[in-house]
Amino acid sequence: MRISTEPAPAAASRRSEAAAAQGPADRQERRGWRRLGGCFAVAILAVGLLAAGFPKPAQAQDIRYFRIGTGAPETSYFPIGGIIASAVSNPPGGRGCNQGGSCGVPGLIALAQTTNGSIDNLNQIAAGTIDSGLCQADIAAAAIAGKPPFDGDHAMPGLRAIANLYQEGVHVVVHADAAIDSVSDLKNRRVAVGEPDSDAASTSFLVLGAYGLSAKRIKPAYLGLADAVQKFAAREIDAIITVGSYPIPALVDLAGDVPIKLVPLNDDKALALREAEPYLTVDLIPAGAYEGVGSTVTLGIGALWVVDEKLDSELVYQLTRALWHQSTRRLLDQAGPIGQKIKLDAALLRLPIPLHAGAARYYAELGKAPTGTSN
Repeated sequence: MRISTEPAPAAASRRSEAAAAQGPADRQERRGWRRLGGCFAVAILAVGLLAAGFPKPAQAQDIRYFRIGTGAPETSYFPIGGIIASAVSNPPGGRGCNQGGSCGVPGLIALAQTTNGSIDNLNQIAAGTIDSGLCQADIAAAAIAGKPPFDGDHAMPGLRAIANLYQEGVHVVVHADAAIDSVSDLKNRRVAVGEPDSDAASTSFLVLGAYGLSAKRIKPAYLGLADAVQKFAAREIDAIITVGSYPIPALVDLAGDVPIKLVPLNDDKALALREAEPYLTVDLIPAGAYEGVGSTVTLGIGALWVVDEKLDSELVYQLTRALWHQSTRRLLDQAGPIGQKIKLDAALLRLPIPLHAGAARYYAELGKAPTGTSN
């Protein structure tokens, strides 16, 4: 894959799930995310002006642009992608790493680019319109195996990982007074599974399928999270299935308005699903993450940074090294709970796809190799 020297294309339309993050809960944390996103947007604008013909420094011809597909600005993917972009960037003319300057890839400017999430990111990587992207582990597994929505000509056998960044949890939300204690109890129920062909819908049917439920055995509502929350509060639907790192702001708001409970995913069927899909882990949503809801064991799904296998190996080696540099650690720790979850010790756990050769070289130098996977 060739690194583009053209400015990034216009951002993709935002998912309706992102709009759900606009509630009052966790406002201070979200303001922090917006400030981070705003900084990255300013940086991207500056790069765009530079590429468009505005006055350039003498070394501008040496700049390489690298596009990272993230998600909508209100989701965790965009600010985390922005932090990574900042960490791996190192434009010409700046101070060296040992002089307090950037410790990123020399000559590289990475752009955190808004997208519609995992599926959109993989489609854009395949089309060559972005160079890398953030992606749920289950979506990456489907792409490399040629499973829907990546069946037929859409399969991506060359998809490769740089790292497993952090874990997200599957949330199965039902009314607190509902006689629903297992996913099996969702048979013939009205279930919000996400928008058609979305990341959420793919994960929802993966989980439902483990309990013998298909679209024909439930009453699927193909809704974004914002609409799903409204209809749930009005009792027009019985359940919501979504994925995210707790606490999901839209669900915090919902729990403040309507009594809810989370259906645990810790029975034999969930165990069988984890055994069948080795990238799945156990996640614990702690008591108090949502008002009135106790601790809940559920399925964990990794958020990966992925590229195509054809991307230059030396570049990927340098990207991986920059990702785990101590200066990046400081950026991540300052970014809040999600950034603090991103740790080198977990980078190679349960990867559903092979490492890129350049990333594997870096981890090998540290004596590390993937664990708990089918690779």
